[in-house]
Amino acid sequence: MIRRIIIIIASVFLTQISFGQELNCQVNINTQQIQGSVQKQIFDQMKTVVMEFMNNRKWTNDVYVAQERIDCNILITISQSLGSDEFLATLQITSNRPTYKAAYPTPLFNYNDENFQFKYNQFTQLEFNDNNFQNNLTSVLAYYAYVVLALDYDSFSPLGGTPYWTKAQAVVQNAQTTSEKGWKSNEGNKNRYWLIENQLQPVFAGIRNCLYKYHREGLDIMWEKPTEGRANVLKALELLVPVYQNRPASFNMQIFFNAKQTEIVKIFSQGTPEEKGKAVELLMKVDPANTNKYLMIQGN
Repeated sequence: MIRRIIIIIASVFLTQISFGQELNCQVNINTQQIQGSVQKQIFDQMKTVVMEFMNNRKWTNDVYVAQERIDCNILITISQSLGSDEFLATLQITSNRPTYKAAYPTPLFNYNDENFQFKYNQFTQLEFNDNNFQNNLTSVLAYYAYVVLALDYDSFSPLGGTPYWTKAQAVVQNAQTTSEKGWKSNEGNKNRYWLIENQLQPVFAGIRNCLYKYHREGLDIMWEKPTEGRANVLKALELLVPVYQNRPASFNMQIFFNAKQTEIVKIFSQGTPEEKGKAVELLMKVDPANTNKYLMIQGN
């Protein structure tokens, strides 16, 4: 597996290797909006069990060592208590990928899910089954675990995340009978359903191919070949042109740029005037909503 080779080489200075699961997920629960209405102990335990659910469950058939685990963060912000065991919330999730021989990670996912209603009983362990819907809490968490994995695998091999996009799609299909929001096609075009539905369609393949070329042929060589790396990042972003032409302002393009726009500005701010000009022209074409941010490239 390509990601294993890269990360083990990048971590060669580590002398002790231990085996673990796929995710290294940090979890925080924000209860400021309902402080005092529910016992603090419930949310302390919720944080623990959510972290254990994400980190201790085996999500793939691959063997990971500790250095390979995918770093991600979940912030659950409780906005309302609907009873002693039911809550309205938002879920912010981010994930990162290591960059070969670099000290910094590169962001892959940054999304705030605003349709998160769930039940949680104190002292109850979280259970999930890939074959059926059991409850909204574990289905939402499993869904995002698979999305994080899918993006990571896509960034290391061409369309490598397909098995995990498919698993996330199965979670969506199993949730079609639930009353909780975020799972159905008729609830709007920016939810869990459409993220997966779009990502698996041929018209959106440019995003997934871009993820691979951007990271493996761009960022992963930039430590020794910065000019070639920037050129390959630009070539990767060109793969988004047909996606934008067919689906302008699509949800999936927004998600891509939510994660990457700040990094893209930093990458091309270090380029030549010619590189800067080409990058800004392309970025204004595929992500016009953030034109002002991309114009900063030419100002550096």
